[in-house]
Amino acid sequence: MRIGVPKEIKPQENRIGLTPQSVKVLTSNGHEVLVEDNGGYEAGFDNEQYKKSGAKIADKPGDIFNNSDLIVKVKEPLSNEIKMLKEDQIIFTYLHLAAAKELTAGLIKSKSICLAYETITDNKGRLPLLAPMSAVAGRMSVQAGAHCLEKNQKGRGILLGGAPGVEGGTVVILGGGVVGENAAIIATGMGAKVHIVDKSEKRLKQLTEIFGNKIIPQLSSETDLEKLV
Repeated sequence: MRIGVPKEIKPQENRIGLTPQSVKVLTSNGHEVLVEDNGGYEAGFDNEQYKKSGAKIADKPGDIFNNSDLIVKVKEPLSNEIKMLKEDQIIFTYLHLAAAKELTAGLIKSKSICLAYETITDNKGRLPLLAPMSAVAGRMSVQAGAHCLEKNQKGRGILLGGAPGVEGGTVVILGGGVVGENAAIIATGMGAKVHIVDKSEKRLKQLTEIFGNKIIPQLSSETDLEKLV
């Protein structure tokens, strides 16, 4: 199979669909991989690394879309990329179609075969391709929130971890899934007072086993969210 990896063009998206290591696995198994020129630069991978892994470098995105059986991306295709998709061409990426009517219509019209990372489910009903992104989102959420609390960001001047003689801040996490658990890792690490609210008593018990008395588990059905936040 010929696999194409275009450069991501969505604003602020610096990742790339395949790392050189992943390319090496594919080429070692007889597949041909095309990577767009400098497609991995923002992610820390240069053309030479891809060449050493067996990839060919394509000059422009059109070369990728015109000559590939499978397109591997990170984010959903934008309008000019949708126009390049061909019938029965496979595109593998995050799509999140529920909130994207125009994207959905465009993909249907292209007659391409669309596989969304966020819908891939393993034998235990888990979402292995979505989970790593959720972990990143959870960890960044507390970091971003702490930054917004700084006075020079027009925040309230609260340090989540507190200081000698000063009580730390409070973090309320709604939902104890992958995002919530990873948010708790950072919030408890900072020394904040952490409430985790979830609808599942079983999940709250699991989180208590993980974090001990560093968190305050609360059932959503028994919690006044307005008062808590």
